[in-house]
Amino acid sequence: MMGLLGGIGALTAVGCTPDLPEQPPTPRSCNVGIDDICEGEDVITYVTRVKGQYDHEFYKAVIGFANEYKEGDEALGVAAKDETTRQNARTLLGNTKIGDLAERPMLEDAVYDLVMKTTDAAALESVRGWKMSELKAFLLEKTEAEIKAVMVGLPSDIIGMVVKLMNNDELTKVGQTVFNPLPGSNIGAKGYMGARIQPNSPTDDPTDILWQVMNGFAFAVGDVVLGNNPVSSEVASVHKIEEVLKDILVTFKLEDTLPHCCLAHIDVQAEVEKQFPGSTALWFQSLGSTVDANATFDVTVEKMLNHAAARPGKYGLYFETGQGADATNGHGAGFDMVVHEARKYGFARALTHKVAEAQKAAGNTEAPWVHLNDVAGFIGPEVFRTKEQLVRCCLEDIVMGKLHGLPIGLDICSTLHMSVGLDDLDWCIDQIMPANPAYLMALPTKNDPMLSYLTTAFQDHVRIRDKFGYKVEDKMWAFFQELGVIDAQGQPTQYFGNVKYVYAKYMKAKNPADPRTIEQIMAASETQTELDAVKKRGVFIAEGRGAKPWDLNPDLDQYIRDLVDDGKKSIIAELDPAFVATIPSAVKVWTGSKDRDDYILHPPTGEQIKADAIPELEKLRDAHAGQYDVQIMISEGLNAYSISDAGHVDVFLPALRTALENAGYKVAPENIVCTSGRVRAGYHVGEVLYGKLADAQSRRAIVHIIGERPGSEHRAFSVYMTIPTVAYWAQAGKVDHDVTSVVAGLADTTYVLGMASASANQVVTQLDNLKAKPLP
Repeated sequence: MMGLLGGIGALTAVGCTPDLPEQPPTPRSCNVGIDDICEGEDVITYVTRVKGQYDHEFYKAVIGFANEYKEGDEALGVAAKDETTRQNARTLLGNTKIGDLAERPMLEDAVYDLVMKTTDAAALESVRGWKMSELKAFLLEKTEAEIKAVMVGLPSDIIGMVVKLMNNDELTKVGQTVFNPLPGSNIGAKGYMGARIQPNSPTDDPTDILWQVMNGFAFAVGDVVLGNNPVSSEVASVHKIEEVLKDILVTFKLEDTLPHCCLAHIDVQAEVEKQFPGSTALWFQSLGSTVDANATFDVTVEKMLNHAAARPGKYGLYFETGQGADATNGHGAGFDMVVHEARKYGFARALTHKVAEAQKAAGNTEAPWVHLNDVAGFIGPEVFRTKEQLVRCCLEDIVMGKLHGLPIGLDICSTLHMSVGLDDLDWCIDQIMPANPAYLMALPTKNDPMLSYLTTAFQDHVRIRDKFGYKVEDKMWAFFQELGVIDAQGQPTQYFGNVKYVYAKYMKAKNPADPRTIEQIMAASETQTELDAVKKRGVFIAEGRGAKPWDLNPDLDQYIRDLVDDGKKSIIAELDPAFVATIPSAVKVWTGSKDRDDYILHPPTGEQIKADAIPELEKLRDAHAGQYDVQIMISEGLNAYSISDAGHVDVFLPALRTALENAGYKVAPENIVCTSGRVRAGYHVGEVLYGKLADAQSRRAIVHIIGERPGSEHRAFSVYMTIPTVAYWAQAGKVDHDVTSVVAGLADTTYVLGMASASANQVVTQLDNLKAKPLP
């Protein structure tokens, strides 16, 4: 995923005079040491002295050196090589004036222009002469009101730089000082810590989603948003999810208190609202830090401003970001992950202003309901690996979000190929919570049944409330008391954690004429049957508890730990040659990954077919002579077992080929099998197979079956499909995620209607839709 960007050659500080011979532009690397600096020297004078002239690439690197170490910065060539370099870089940055830094933006593009346009010019002018060390002292010593008067004038780059100068305790102190609650709400207020219920289903099953929300409510959790990550981003599927979430809120009369959201692309959400008015509430989008980074999400500044302008009602926009997302998609632009993250918050701040303008234009009160959460730890060890780095990242993000005026939540999470386990996450939570983020994610267990990563569970919220004294949003707390899971004194009742009880209350509220009592609905066989069906689909439901209210049921806890252990084994597994031999007409290729560790720790090595494997593809291309428009490809991805398990690819592959041929596609008879292949390896294959064909406007597809992240009981795989024109394929690197669609979470336990053929038909439908969509 991450593009390695070369490096700054080794340098040694020389005499403290700037009149040196002109030096060539600095290549990027992590071999630079800042061993000696002059008294009072700042970043700009240091760069000029060492290089003989101002060198913007070196300037960006020196600022990056001030960061705490993260692998993602190292891959970008902007990580300090040692602690001396880091401390000297911080001293240089602390000596530099805000105005001098503001005049030298890391990168100028449309995102930067929008951020600066929505930064208060007068407030910026008032602090231009401050050194960064003075800004740090101001943030640590002044009141919230005094900080808020200044922070509106801080460009995102400056906010991203000042956090580099703070240790974790100092970041926590700023987090404890500044709060930006949502309008008319306690979400984001001091002493409150909310929850986004994340009711994900491996099959987008409405019943799975419903029961997980009931489960959260049973623990008095869920006051920020009901936010589902969909498997399919088709309009019909997203609408179905929006409706089940809306129904829960309407049934409990919460629609004016708590919004719902299906986290599909914002264009899809807009289309759902267009076709089904009133079905959506809060609109979601992932944001990047630069124009190029946003293009990966099929997002532009103009598009987002237009969507923001279309949100004049109560609920506006919801964003997700994450340190490393830009760099891992090849858009690092030579500067560090912290500043990249800050720019995303600046983008979000600007869009908040646009929502307020839309409300004013519609004659409504300017009260933009806009919030954001980072997803620290979701990408993997190519960004950072350890629990200490996860804590640092979250604290940086809390402060940057708050200084941008945003209610900022966190997804304190890890993947199974990081050195952060279930118990480590508890330690991380305890280190981060004193900084008082606005909210965290919330699922029945720490293991997401669809995304296969580790995050925060419902009962983690119960423990946090007990340990740190944080409160749930007032109106939702009153609802939980009325529901009967919390008593008037705020203590758990006999029904606390009882998902069947909440489900029965929901059924009774939905149909008041139902003659059954709550107890009868709880005891009904159909209630148990429905709950059992949810669990059978691999969706976890937290029933019961351990010794304390926040302890997971011991049996479920052990089951989750077993799944995590299986996931850690799965991620290092390779495809068995005996299984590969069973794949019909297999053509073997491989990427540049040296071994499994290299593949996991250095994702770019798995994104390109290695040079010595290219002849295999060229022979295939020449033999095909342009007669096929679909090529099927198989890679083990992050879980070889998801490919080789019985009932998976052995059953799905023939079903997929049949479905494609029945739809009129001409499918190449061979199946390309790629060792150590990532999604982008499929794009490289497409370039080789199709890029030199004569019919430039014909559409040609790669349908890539690839193993997903392990950790769920399904050992699921995904199908990535892209079908651009030959002219697109002819441009190296042109085809990327923005012209790709995916059907995720496939396994023998998750096929549509229990049949591989039905899921194969779903793939073909999405491929048809993708083919009909104009290319950007």
